Amino acid sequence: MIIGLLMVSTFVVLLNEMMLGVALPTLISDLDITPTTGQWLTTGYLLTLAVLIPATGFVMRRFTTRAIFLGAMTIFLIGTVVAVIAPGFGVLFAGRIIQAIGTAVFPTLLITTTMRLVPVARRGRMMALVTAVPAIAPAVGPAVSGLILSQLSWRWLFILMLPIIVATLALAAAKLRNVTTPERATLDVFSLLLSVVGFGGLVFGLASIGESVSGHAPVAPYIPILIGLIGVAAFVYRQVRLQRDRDPFLDMRIFKTCSYVLPAIVMTFVAMNGFGVVLVLPLILTAVLGLDTLQMGLFLFPGGAMIAIVSALGGRIYDKVGPKPLAIPGSIIWAAAIWFLTTIDENTSVWLALGTYLVITGTQALMWAPMTTSALGSLPTELYAHGTAAFSTVQQLAGAAGGAILISAFTIGANASETGALDVTQSIDAGQAAFTVAAILALGAVIGTLFVNKARPTADNA
Repeated sequence: MIIGLLMVSTFVVLLNEMMLGVALPTLISDLDITPTTGQWLTTGYLLTLAVLIPATGFVMRRFTTRAIFLGAMTIFLIGTVVAVIAPGFGVLFAGRIIQAIGTAVFPTLLITTTMRLVPVARRGRMMALVTAVPAIAPAVGPAVSGLILSQLSWRWLFILMLPIIVATLALAAAKLRNVTTPERATLDVFSLLLSVVGFGGLVFGLASIGESVSGHAPVAPYIPILIGLIGVAAFVYRQVRLQRDRDPFLDMRIFKTCSYVLPAIVMTFVAMNGFGVVLVLPLILTAVLGLDTLQMGLFLFPGGAMIAIVSALGGRIYDKVGPKPLAIPGSIIWAAAIWFLTTIDENTSVWLALGTYLVITGTQALMWAPMTTSALGSLPTELYAHGTAAFSTVQQLAGAAGGAILISAFTIGANASETGALDVTQSIDAGQAAFTVAAILALGAVIGTLFVNKARPTADNA
């Protein structure tokens, strides 16, 4: 009951991550914005998650499961209402940020609760289902968005979420019970500020590269990137100091375990392309292959089903043989399929493009669950919350950075300085540039999977 409710709720909030990817062409036209400006509706969402998720380790220790769930879902509801009534880009962006604040705790809450309640012998299968949620939801989001936009305006992307959110809140208020005991913990505000400066500066700088080329960036990209690197370094130093005499914002002991760090590195590359490709692909499907919003929704929808099927089968295999037989061939085929996207032009068959997309989503699932299970399974129980928070932060930050990098490459490849939609030739060039960068990033995951082994559970989590 608890895990099921958390899975459904996490799916609902994460569904919104990539929902506006398909709507981006519509928003570019309706709001008269550039692709790099419009992508902030997604990148800003991911960035907010990356900044706040490290704080979920503190939240999980300080408050009860029930209080965390009801508070976070209420914030998400408020953000959705703001998005519904938004008169323009600024208010819509604010609503997205509020939504993300409510979303931040759910991935950590779901995975940590599952790791606590499920025995090691069944953990691979259950974690395959649990980790499929953050993978399926962003994949299904564009499909649902396309179906809705084929008949209704972009506001209905948020209106239709309201009854689901209210129903989830009501069910949780009636049925959800606590599975943890709150502890005395303090929140280091300075660490939170450093995470905002560090992670925020990095993603803002990366997202500004494309705007800089087109002449729309407010500052040179290297400035926020440099500030971000300094902020992250200061954040890490602060945590090491806090570890000595008080509660750290994020327990850095998790990074002393090699079997945790290696999967996290692999997931950095997987998440960068997992979010970035889904953000760029709708732009290509619209401008190059001529798909309308309904056709785009139908095109993207099978990707979620593919992730679910592969995750379920892969979880059973992981329990028997570990991550390598799944992740190594999966990463190689995944990288090759992403490279194939660079060949898409106006003569490419829609069915061939669909087959490639399904291969990408399926092979991505072969890495997502094994990497997560291997990483967290190597930690002692008291570090689950911090390990999950850091792992989720890596994914969200990488997703935000990947979206920013690929959209920047898309903008550079298009070589367009005007706002509005691109023509076919510009879109082909833009897609080739973005997917070439994605293929290069994919090689990082291929190399990383060669060194990842099945976690050996510690005495207290066996």
